[in-house]
Amino acid sequence: MDYKIELTEQPVQPVLSIRKRTSVQNLPQEIGKAYGEIIAYLNEIGEQPSGAPFAAYYNMDMENLDVELGFPVSRAFEGRGEIKAGQIAEGKQVSCMHKGPYEASAAAYDAMTGWVEEKGHIPTGVAYEFYFNSPMEVPESELLTKIVFPLK
Repeated sequence: MDYKIELTEQPVQPVLSIRKRTSVQNLPQEIGKAYGEIIAYLNEIGEQPSGAPFAAYYNMDMENLDVELGFPVSRAFEGRGEIKAGQIAEGKQVSCMHKGPYEASAAAYDAMTGWVEEKGHIPTGVAYEFYFNSPMEVPESELLTKIVFPLK
């Protein structure tokens, strides 16, 4: 697949999220639980997400993933319990859109990693995935995932 890789400037983005450690096998359940809790909290305070849900991966240890699951929001809100107020930092980032099953996204990661190295950029080590639809809404072949690498 040919990926369109873009270099952009990211403004500060407030988020509400839950950070946890889990195995890749348990990730779908953890994502569903975290998104459900955050949406319930947003509904309680009369707010909506301002963008697609995301997962931020702080490592790639498939047995012990350090992952942040959340939603962009229009402004900073107080967190509650496991739900923390935070932000996606401003700065340069590289991104591309992956269409298809989540399991096939390695090709997008490889293309982006090669592009970043070729251009001499240095990634922060965190990878974000923004999910524009879900397997409950569309066939796997139609899943849209924006992959983002913040840069140093």
